Amino acid sequence: MEPLVEFFATAPLWGIGAGVVLVAFVLGFTGAPLWTWAIAGAVGLLGADVGLAVWIPYLALVALFNVPPLRRLLSGAVMRTMEALQFLPAISETEQTAIDAGTVWMDAELFSGKPDLKNTLDQPFSELTDKEQAFLEGPVEELCEMVDDWEIHQRGDLPEEAWAYLKEKGFFGMLIPESYGGLDFSAEARSAVVEKLGTRSLPLSISVMVPNSLGPAELLLHYGTEAQRDHYLPKLASGELLPAFALTEPNAGSDAGAMTSSGEVFRDEDGELKIRLNWEKRYISLAAIAGVLGLAFKLRDPENLLGKGEDLGITCALVPTDLDGVKLGRRHDPLGIAFYNCPTEGEDVVVPIDAIIGGKDGAGKGWGMLMDALSAGRGIMLPAQATGGVKYCTRVAGGHAAVREQFGLPIGKFEGIEEPLARMSGYSYMLEAARKYTNGAVDNGEKPSVVSAIAKYQFTELQRDAVNDAMDVLAGNGISRGPKNLMANAYTGVPISITVEGANILTRTMMIFGQGAIRCHPYALKEIEALMEGDVKAFDNAFWPHIGHVVRNGFRAFGLSLTRGRLASSPVNGPAAKYYRKLAWASASFAFWADVAMGTLGGGLKRKEKITGRFADVLSWMYMATATLARFEKEGRPKEQEPFLHWSLQFAFARIEEAFEGLYTNLKVPGLTWALRGIIAPWSRFNTIGSDPSDDLGHTIARAIQQKDGAREWLTKGVYTNTDPSDPIGQLEHAFELSREAYHVGQTIKDAVRSGDLPKKRPLALLDEALEKGIISQDDYDLVQRAEAAKAQYVKVDSFTLDEYRSSITLPGAPRGDGAPAPKTAGDGAPAATPSDPETA
Repeated sequence: MEPLVEFFATAPLWGIGAGVVLVAFVLGFTGAPLWTWAIAGAVGLLGADVGLAVWIPYLALVALFNVPPLRRLLSGAVMRTMEALQFLPAISETEQTAIDAGTVWMDAELFSGKPDLKNTLDQPFSELTDKEQAFLEGPVEELCEMVDDWEIHQRGDLPEEAWAYLKEKGFFGMLIPESYGGLDFSAEARSAVVEKLGTRSLPLSISVMVPNSLGPAELLLHYGTEAQRDHYLPKLASGELLPAFALTEPNAGSDAGAMTSSGEVFRDEDGELKIRLNWEKRYISLAAIAGVLGLAFKLRDPENLLGKGEDLGITCALVPTDLDGVKLGRRHDPLGIAFYNCPTEGEDVVVPIDAIIGGKDGAGKGWGMLMDALSAGRGIMLPAQATGGVKYCTRVAGGHAAVREQFGLPIGKFEGIEEPLARMSGYSYMLEAARKYTNGAVDNGEKPSVVSAIAKYQFTELQRDAVNDAMDVLAGNGISRGPKNLMANAYTGVPISITVEGANILTRTMMIFGQGAIRCHPYALKEIEALMEGDVKAFDNAFWPHIGHVVRNGFRAFGLSLTRGRLASSPVNGPAAKYYRKLAWASASFAFWADVAMGTLGGGLKRKEKITGRFADVLSWMYMATATLARFEKEGRPKEQEPFLHWSLQFAFARIEEAFEGLYTNLKVPGLTWALRGIIAPWSRFNTIGSDPSDDLGHTIARAIQQKDGAREWLTKGVYTNTDPSDPIGQLEHAFELSREAYHVGQTIKDAVRSGDLPKKRPLALLDEALEKGIISQDDYDLVQRAEAAKAQYVKVDSFTLDEYRSSITLPGAPRGDGAPAPKTAGDGAPAATPSDPETA
C-alpha cells in the first residue's frame, strides 16, 4: 500500500488524471460490470489515502448499487417516477401481438452496440436443391417464353394457356408440402422463381406471388386443423382453388384494428354453431377469380356460445366464394398493371364455426396469425421481385448504353451515363446479397420481423431508384410505350410494391425502429413489461443493466469514433476488414443515441417519426452492409467482385452518415442539444463514418456491366433473357452481342485515323475505305454491318395509328378503338363477372 500512496503523493496531477481517464475508458469500453467500477474506485481512494468523510458515502453508494434489496428501493422510486410521468409507452394488445410475432435475429446484434461480427458472417446462405434448380431452368423458363408483357397489358389478364400452365406445373403450391400435392420449395426457391418471373412480366410474378405469400395456404400450414389442411391444401396446390386474403378496408389500412368487417356467432335451427359475416374489402389481389377467401374480421359472440366472452377480436376464416352473399367480379386498376386487384363484399354470408382457421381455438387469434406469418413472408416475395427488377434495370440499361450511340460513341462512355449505371450495378450487388442472407434466415427457421420490414422497405425503395435511373438512360426508348418498350410497365408499376404489405412510409417510421427499439433492444421490452405489471424485481433486473449498456455504448461510440473503428476487431482479413470495423462503430453510435432518444423522449418518441425514420435508416443500412459483407466472404472473395463490394459498402456507410447528420441536427436532448448541434454534428462532418463512392470506382463498375460476359452475367443472374430477334429483350441482347464483337473493328479504324492512314471521319463513314485499303477484313466489314442492322432494329420505337393508339390505352372491358370489346377473362377462360350495380365497386 505504501508504494501506491507514494505514487499518488508524488505523481503529477495530469498523470493521475490520465490514469483515471484511461481506467474509466477501458472499463466503459469493455462494458465491465458494476462491481469492477467499485473496486477501481476503492483502489483510487486507497491510493489517495482519503479519510472516513469520503469512504463512508462511497461505501454507502457501493452498497446501494450492488446489494439487490437496497438497490430495489431505488428502482421502486424510479418506477413510480416513470409511472407518474407516463414515461414509457403503454403497449396495446394489438401492438403487443405485433411485437411478440416472429423472432429476433441479426437485428438484435446490430441493435446491441457491440455486435458479434463473426456471428453475422456465420449465418447460412440457402442454396437451391437439384429439384428447385430444375424447376427454375424448366417450367419457369418455359412460362417466361410463353407470355408477352405487352399482350398481357392489352388483354388485362394473363393468357389462358399461362393460367393453365401455372396450375399444371404447381406454381400455386410452391410452399405447400409434397404430401398435399405441393412443391415444398424453400424460401430461396420461391424467391428465385418470383425474381425471374418479375423480369418478364409484373402481373405474372404477382399472380404467382400472392398464393405463395400471406394467405390461406400459409395460415393453414401453421394454424389450420388437420381437416382444414386435408380439404384445402391439395386444391390450393393444384390451382383448383385460387386463394385471396382479404384484410384491407376503405377505413382500415395501416390501422388494421379499425376494420369494420364483422362476424357474429349464432346457433342455427339445427343447433349448429355458425358465423354470419359482413364485410367490405378492397385492394385484394386475386379476389375476383378466387375460389376461397381468407377473411379477416372482428368476431362477436353475443350469447357467449364459444365460452370466450362477447368480443373475441380479429379472427381469420376460410370463405368459399360461391356462397350466397359473396360479391366478387369487380377490379381495381392499379396503374394499368394487369393483375387482379379487387374489391370484395359479403352480406350476411353464413359459414360453419369450423371455417375459422384453427377451428374454435382460432377464434380471436387472427391478428397474431397474421403478424407471425408476415414476420417472415414480408421479407421474401416483394424483396425477390425488387431484386429481379433492379437486376433487370442493370442489364437493360447497361446493354442499351453499350448499343446506343451519340456523337460517335456509345452513350455508356459518357460520365453522365456512368453515374446511374454505377448505382444500378451497386444496388444489384447489395440486393442479391441481402436477398440470400434473409432467405437463409427464413430457411433456417427464423421469422425475423424487423429484418423482413427492412427488406421490404429497402428493396422496394432501391428498385424505385433503379427504375428511375434506367428510364433516364433509355430516354426516348423508355417513354415510348408499345410492344418494344422494355421499361414502361416497370416504371408504372413501381409504386405498387411501395404501397402494399405495409406502405413504406409506415414501415420506415414506425415498424423498423419502433418495433425494433422494443423487440431488439436487450432491456427495453423487459422494462416496459415490468412497469406495466408493477414488478419491481423484474424492473430492477432490467433497468440497471440498461444503464450499464448505455455507458458501455457511449464509451464504445467515443473510442471507435476517435480511432475510426480501429479499436474494433474484424472477423476477416483482406479488403472487407475495414468495413467490419466501421460496422462496429456504426452499431455503437446507433445504440448509444437510440438509448439517448428513448431516455429523453420516452413514449413521445413514437410520435417523432422524422427521428425514428432516421434511426430506421441507420439500422437498415447496417443490415444491408452486413449482408453484403457476408456475400463477399461466402462467395470466396472473388477479385472481380471487389469493386462492387467497395462501391456498395461506401454507399451504405454514406447513407448511415447522412442519417446520423439528420439526427445530430434535429434530435433535442434536454441539456445536451447544444452539444449535439455545436460539437457532435461538426465532429461527425469532419470525421465521417462514410462518404459516397468515388467517380473512379463508379467508372469501374459501370464499364464492367457494359462488357460481354463477366459482371454483366453474374451480376444479373436470375433475369430472364433470350436471343429471339422478334422479342424486345432478344433484340437488345442480339444487338449488344454483335456490338461487343464488332468493337475491335471501330478501334482498328480509329488507330488508322490516328496514324494518318485514314482521314478524320467517324469510323462508320470509313468502313468502305478501310476495307479497300486492307485495314479491316471482309469478315470485319460484314460483322459491323450486322451489328449496325441489329442496333437499328433495337433502337426503333413503336408507333400507332389513331385507332391503334386508342385501343392501346383502353381499360379492360371498355370498348376498343376498333369497336371490338377488349378481352376479359377470369383466369380459367370464363368471362369475368361484371355486376352492373355501381355500389358493388
